[in-house]
Amino acid sequence: MRYREIAADLRRRIAAGEFDDHLLPSEATLTGAYGASRVTVRKALEALKDEGLVASRQGMGWSVDPAVVRQALGRLTTVEAQLAASGREAERRILGFAFRPAPRAVADALGPGTVLEVRRVNLADGEPFARVTVWCPERYASALSRDDVEAASFHDLLPVTLAGARQSIGAVAAASDDGDLLGVPAGSPLLRCWRVTWAAGGEPVLLSESVFPAGRTEFVVDLPGAETSMAPAGLRLVE
Repeated sequence: MRYREIAADLRRRIAAGEFDDHLLPSEATLTGAYGASRVTVRKALEALKDEGLVASRQGMGWSVDPAVVRQALGRLTTVEAQLAASGREAERRILGFAFRPAPRAVADALGPGTVLEVRRVNLADGEPFARVTVWCPERYASALSRDDVEAASFHDLLPVTLAGARQSIGAVAAASDDGDLLGVPAGSPLLRCWRVTWAAGGEPVLLSESVFPAGRTEFVVDLPGAETSMAPAGLRLVE
């Protein structure tokens, strides 16, 4: 549909930082630029609004939502720490807390046995921006309570020194439950991040899956030197 094409192009332009002052062109300007009716342009903008990517105010037109959560990829830290550093209020709400046999994908990463599975929603300034599920081997998590993991991160709670992590980020469509949690329509684009964190001795001690609304989150990586290829760092094709 035409409005989806317009929404996709505006989404691309927003991600590219084209609207530095956060203001979008007027609906009349967009109508002319895209050769579409005002109704179609308005429908595209409303779709982006549903994703939390743009906002509108009476008499001021449309603007890029400034409440985008930015996370750096170049160091091992938590998103709560990065939010605090940027002056924003971070909060986590626990949705599920249970010890259970490790599912196959978790066992592949952490080894077989019982794990603590914690499911939560993360908020920034009171607005949900991530659904996170974390798994930790029982031998490291047996003393933890639901209150513990709601008040502090696993990075602070585990009785081991964390030495590094491997993180992969891809795109998925929002399932209905994640859409409800994050305030976006089912089928909206999400960024999904898998992270395996290991202790100083090389043993994997945490596995996490996080999903973020693509329009409200960006990951930033600093590259230390110029390379001959302009492909994004860490890019690999998925079959």
